[in-house]
Amino acid sequence: MKGLELSKRYYETFGIPMIKEKFPDYESRIAVGLVGEGSECFGFDDEISKDHDFEPSFCMWLTKEDYSRIGEQLQREYEQLPKEFCGITRQNSSHYGQNRRGVKVIGQFYEQLLGNEQGPQDFRDWLLTPEYSLACAVNGEVFRDDLGEFTAIRNRLLQGMPEDIWLKKMSATAVKMAQSGQYNFARCINHNEVGAAQIALTHFVEETLHMCYLLNKTYMPYYKWVFKRLRQLPSHKDLLLPLEYLLCASNEQKDLENKQRVIEEISKYIIIELKNLGVTDGDWDYLEPHGFEIAKKIKDEAIKGLHILQG
Repeated sequence: MKGLELSKRYYETFGIPMIKEKFPDYESRIAVGLVGEGSECFGFDDEISKDHDFEPSFCMWLTKEDYSRIGEQLQREYEQLPKEFCGITRQNSSHYGQNRRGVKVIGQFYEQLLGNEQGPQDFRDWLLTPEYSLACAVNGEVFRDDLGEFTAIRNRLLQGMPEDIWLKKMSATAVKMAQSGQYNFARCINHNEVGAAQIALTHFVEETLHMCYLLNKTYMPYYKWVFKRLRQLPSHKDLLLPLEYLLCASNEQKDLENKQRVIEEISKYIIIELKNLGVTDGDWDYLEPHGFEIAKKIKDEAIKGLHILQG
């Protein structure tokens, strides 16, 4: 059983009766679900994941006012719920997982993930907030939210980043792909700097994955889930195999030559996709000038004036 299903069944079996009996006046004001950090919130948990932070549990989100009235009592009642459910015992939380479930203040939940109680408010927030944190803020499932305050923030984030931020990130990512993969990888090889070449290659793969998420208009999750999540997205999953090849193939001479070819094929693919979006129309084979073309589409002068690599 996946953690999200376990959470929902546990809430329906024990959480609903507890809230109805102990907090009837707040039943319609308590948002409940499983959202945030942890593979189970993304649906990525498996047998290996069950060695820590896998347990019957759920989150409850309250307004500040409601938390001041019932927050501590609600947490105590939550902690009194059965520790075992469906053969799984609620006792194996790691140090990092101890505070991820239970009773939360709505604003504090988002502030902890995103640095602001309402999520990003201006372009600086959008550029500084890690995308994996944004991914954590919109994953999982909300089981109930009659009041709607928790879901209102979530729904705004689900609409994606503002257009100018999206363009800024794509422009920076295109330039970084060009510099790391199309330029520096081969130069490091020619300098016999194999270690530096591997770093350049890793940066190219990371930036290409980021570009795939930007093209899907989806927040990129934490690095250990980027391949898994991309397999679920509507487009650009065809790049996964060549990207894995770049990371995993040997550095024998024949593979080094082939890697350079694969880098150019991937870059050509991305250029075609950017053209299809209408954000660039240049005929360059090199990604860098396309990045500068994309930046010209940005309307906000403050964002447009940022360094090309910022994003």
